[in-house]
Amino acid sequence: MKHEIVKQYKPYRPVDLPDRTWPDKNIETAPFWCSVDLRDGNQSLIIPMNFQEKLDMFRLLVEIGFKEIEVGFPSASEVEYKFLRTLIEDQLIPDDVTVQVLTQAREHLIQKTFEALKGCRRAVLHIYNSTSELQRRVVFNMDKKEIREIATSGVRFVKKMAADIDTEIVLEYSPESFTGTELDYAVEVCDAVLDEWQPSESQKAIINLPATVEMTSPNIFADQIEYFVRHLKNRNRAVISIHAHNDRGSAVAASELALLAGGDRIEGTLFGNGERTGNADIVTIALNMFSRGVDPGLDFHNINRIIEIYERTTRMPVHPRHPYAGELVYTAFSGSHQDAINKGMDYRRKNSIPFWEVPYLPINPEDLGRTYESIIRINSQSGKGGVAYVMDHEYGFQLPKSMHPEFGKVIQNIADKTGGEILPELILKTFEDEFLNSISPYQLISFVTYPDSANEEDVDCKLEISIQGEKRILEGRGNGPIDACKDALIQAGLFPYSIEAYSEHALAHGSDSRAAAYIQLQTESQKTYYGAGVDHSITRASIRALICAMNRIHKYEASGKVLEEKNA
Repeated sequence: MKHEIVKQYKPYRPVDLPDRTWPDKNIETAPFWCSVDLRDGNQSLIIPMNFQEKLDMFRLLVEIGFKEIEVGFPSASEVEYKFLRTLIEDQLIPDDVTVQVLTQAREHLIQKTFEALKGCRRAVLHIYNSTSELQRRVVFNMDKKEIREIATSGVRFVKKMAADIDTEIVLEYSPESFTGTELDYAVEVCDAVLDEWQPSESQKAIINLPATVEMTSPNIFADQIEYFVRHLKNRNRAVISIHAHNDRGSAVAASELALLAGGDRIEGTLFGNGERTGNADIVTIALNMFSRGVDPGLDFHNINRIIEIYERTTRMPVHPRHPYAGELVYTAFSGSHQDAINKGMDYRRKNSIPFWEVPYLPINPEDLGRTYESIIRINSQSGKGGVAYVMDHEYGFQLPKSMHPEFGKVIQNIADKTGGEILPELILKTFEDEFLNSISPYQLISFVTYPDSANEEDVDCKLEISIQGEKRILEGRGNGPIDACKDALIQAGLFPYSIEAYSEHALAHGSDSRAAAYIQLQTESQKTYYGAGVDHSITRASIRALICAMNRIHKYEASGKVLEEKNA
């Protein structure tokens, strides 16, 4: 940026708080949560939610476990007025849930709000007025005393109205644009509000401190909160609520540090929806706590269902890289990451580990209703470990480690050509085409063995194969089926190779179980090629693997192609 342009922006001075305590603290308990999805979230949508969508969202928030839900601004909108009346009249508000309503500190709006609340058991009535230096000077042309009087007169009128209604009213007051307000003045206004309302330690008021516009780094916001909390006269009679916006992209961090600095309550939205760059993202804040062993008191065990309802009602997509919830956050394209995740999963299976510890996965996807099958995904940046993981965890093929580079290279070639993601279905199809369905120039027709009567340790075999469409019957002898088959092929002049590796495993259990076998052959030029076979008989699976390896040698050696390991 040009220097003369940058100079028009003023630096933000830090708070003089040399004995700050929040850096030495940890979040050890969950805050009170208040969802503002139906207010802040809804007003920021290009197409606001209709009545049914608002109802669906309200029910979702209740299901997640929110005990305080801001349902709207009933004095400013007939739609929101009717929505609140429906919640009350149709008895849709659970006994343990408190609705919150927002209004400016103006008498006619407060009166309309109370009309909307008739018949409600308990409600948080949230009033606000802007206290920032900039808005006092530019918007209202008022001094500090006049702005303070707006707040206290509003509270006075709320107190008067609350005396004539059966609803239990909890006062919430916000000095709007708190981050642009002189700290001593913010304390002065909130002290005056509490003096007017006269809360008790058992029936506290809520003082909500909003970063209406995020103006500072999270550490300075935390200093502001700690300074405010220290200086508030009736701190023990107030719940300190945090309402951060995301203009600098750090609303989550600001909210977390604010809790360390003395905050008790968080207002925010699912996935951070809200004006401009959004509100604090409660999903991320809550699951950050969860990932460090703190119960957030909110239930995200079926995150996919939450995403579906959120996207349908808001018409806003959840970003694929959104923390914890995004489509891609439990995937790994990097080869080294894939290998580490694979090893981490295997280690957990083989050892009794009391804590969740898997490289690159700070949380167990199963805790959110996600599955391991989608953890590893393959593109041109992926390595052999990721391909092997997909084959094992998606389809049950436990490829030998020495086979990983060879098959990984086959998939890598496809990824390089397409430039996109290689889905598990294509990986399996490629494996089948490359190994299981490799029938040229040799194709197994039948294979039988029977003991050699002269030597009980040896077996004889009869091998029927097709060689470029011509059937031949070969016979051989060896110390096992594979060795006997190899002898038959050698006698026919078809096998100038050595067997370097062999492995097998069951693919499934029960009467329909099948076996998979893998054989690695080495050519006279010291190059190695794997073959694979699947059959209900482990013997036939092994012979299929042997013949597959021969076909792959012919395929790559005859055409001049050579498979090389790609270091991932």
